[in-house]
Amino acid sequence: MADRHLAPDTPELRARWGGFEFTPEVKAKADWHIAKYPEGRQRSAVMPLLDLAQRQVGEETGTQGWLPLPVIEYVAKYLDMPVIRVVEVATFYFMYNLVPVGKYHVQVCGTTPCMLRGSDDIIAACKKRGMVKGGVSEDGLWTLTEVECMGNCATAPMVQINDDNYEDLTVERLDAVLDALAKGETPKAGTQEPGKHTSEPSGGPTTLKEMVSANHDYRKEW
Repeated sequence: MADRHLAPDTPELRARWGGFEFTPEVKAKADWHIAKYPEGRQRSAVMPLLDLAQRQVGEETGTQGWLPLPVIEYVAKYLDMPVIRVVEVATFYFMYNLVPVGKYHVQVCGTTPCMLRGSDDIIAACKKRGMVKGGVSEDGLWTLTEVECMGNCATAPMVQINDDNYEDLTVERLDAVLDALAKGETPKAGTQEPGKHTSEPSGGPTTLKEMVSANHDYRKEW
C-alpha cells in the first residue's frame, strides 16, 4: 500500500516550496471552487484546492505531482483552516501523493477480482521495468503503488496511470501502454481488449441481445 506519511520537513524542502503560490490561472480555478459554497463555508473546497496544488507542483516538476508540507500549509492559509485539518484530508485520500512521484504514477489494483485475474503478474511486469513501490524509477518516469478496489471489477485486472484507467490487462497489453507513455504518446484509455467498448462481456452479450442496437422493451416478454 502507499505510504500515507508526509515527506520530512527539511530545510531543502522549505527552500524549494516555501514560497509556493497558486499561479493566476490556478487561483482563478481555486476561487471558482470556493464560490460554490455559502459564505463562511470556504473550507468545503479543501479537496479540489489540494488537487489543484498537486497538479501545479506536477507542472513545475514534470511529474504527476505531490503535496510538500509547505504547499499544504499554503492551502490551509488560503482557506483559513488549521494546517492539521488539511493534513488530515491529504493523508486520508489516496488521490493525494505525499512524497515525490514519477512522471507517471502507476496504481495497480490488487483487490480480489483483479488478483484473481492476474494483478500479481501486472505488478511483476511493473517491477521488471524498474518500478519500485513507493519510489521513483531511476529514469524518473515511474512510481508504482498497489491500491485497493477502484471500481473496475468487471474489467479486471486494471491500473490507473495519472488520470486514466487501463482495463482488461495482460502483461503484453500493459507493456504496450507503458511503452507508448515512455515515448510520449497517449495510449487509448479504458479496456485494452480488442473489440470491446466498455465493460460488456468478452465475445459479446449472452442476454438482452436486442438492447445492443436498440432500446428494446422486454416487459411484454416477461
